[in-house]
Amino acid sequence: MSIGYPTPLAVVEENIPNRKARKRGARTTRIRGSRPGFWAYGTLVVIIISAVFPLYWSFIIGSGDSSTLRGPFPWVPAGNFFDNAAAVVNNPAVNFWTALWNSIYSSFLIAAAVVITSTLAGWAFAKLKFLGGPALLVFVVATMAVPQQLGVVPLYILFSELGWTGQIGAIIIPALTSAFGVFWMTQYLRQAVPDELIEAARMDGASMIRTFWTVGVTAARPAAAMLFLFTFVGAWNNFFWPFIVLDRQNPTLPVALSLLQSNYFVDYSIVLAGVILATIPLLLLFIFAGKQLVSGIMAGAVKG
Repeated sequence: MSIGYPTPLAVVEENIPNRKARKRGARTTRIRGSRPGFWAYGTLVVIIISAVFPLYWSFIIGSGDSSTLRGPFPWVPAGNFFDNAAAVVNNPAVNFWTALWNSIYSSFLIAAAVVITSTLAGWAFAKLKFLGGPALLVFVVATMAVPQQLGVVPLYILFSELGWTGQIGAIIIPALTSAFGVFWMTQYLRQAVPDELIEAARMDGASMIRTFWTVGVTAARPAAAMLFLFTFVGAWNNFFWPFIVLDRQNPTLPVALSLLQSNYFVDYSIVLAGVILATIPLLLLFIFAGKQLVSGIMAGAVKG
């Protein structure tokens, strides 16, 4: 009676799956433990430079004088920025402080209203079952495809009949809600709030309003912070509709800065100094609220 031993070919075929598994494990370990390389850092540097250079260029020109653009590009700021900024602030045609207050006031109200209405509508679309809900959400999202310019004429006629032209309320009322905000909060709340949590709150005797306040609002804070920041920036930079409905005595900052270019000779050093002044509040906002912005963007990206 002889003892049978596996042939070399059988041993090789048996070890092939183990070798493949080890190779896959080693490759996965290298991918997970690898660090960003040269191309990743190089791409980030290019993106950062592309984003920062327009602001730096505006500051360079804004710190010079009317002859700055005639010669070669100066890479070092000159010493006239504060004089140019003072010329913007003290210009009687600009009404800088009125425009600054109007921009802060209107942008804050618009952003707060969009967050409130979008969170309420997003909670309804995401967690409440009612007839026609999906179709209504599709209709709301479809309104984002309608250009703003199509509604300018009837909207201006409406506010003209109401006597609101030239008033800051004319730019606040049409922007109290946002189709993008409703869609964003719907998608976020649909993933961030489990249905079991709502059922547990209802079983404990909480009403739907209390459930929304204690569960929905708490879960929606990161996304609401991101929506507030983006809406505030959009309202702050909005020029088209305020330029049409407001007048020179009651402008916002973008409208007021456009008055610096209404002369036959445009001093771009003063214009860009005004642009830097209008950008400083946004920079401060992002510095103090940047953490909320990042957490709002990254929320829901990793599950576990």
